[in-house]
Amino acid sequence: MKKIFIALLLVFIGIAITASWSFAGGHKVIDGKELETMMSDGKPIVIVDVREPELFSAGRIKGAINIPYDDARPRILKELSPNDRIVFVCHGGPMGDELGSILVKNGYKDVYNLKGGMRKWKGEVVK
Repeated sequence: MKKIFIALLLVFIGIAITASWSFAGGHKVIDGKELETMMSDGKPIVIVDVREPELFSAGRIKGAINIPYDDARPRILKELSPNDRIVFVCHGGPMGDELGSILVKNGYKDVYNLKGGMRKWKGEVVK
């Protein structure tokens, strides 16, 4: 009985850790493959690149819009619809996590952040 309890406890801990990796602040953290799937599934998507304009211009994910992180707080609630499927992209992930949390706290439901940001993106980059 004790072994079963320990095994179930370890499973529960594993699920809790996995959930904390997948969700941050109420939005889902996705990897590049998941974003590529979302981009090709036929449903509208708004990819918000929060890097500086120079980096955005040098190379971005196809279809992305630029709302630089320093300007994002006052802009995202005005410019992004709660009805949209929104994916944040930054250098490495943390800035998108923070902005995604802001949207979720304001009632947005379909919000994502690209894990690892552009550093980990292996898909097409356009200029």
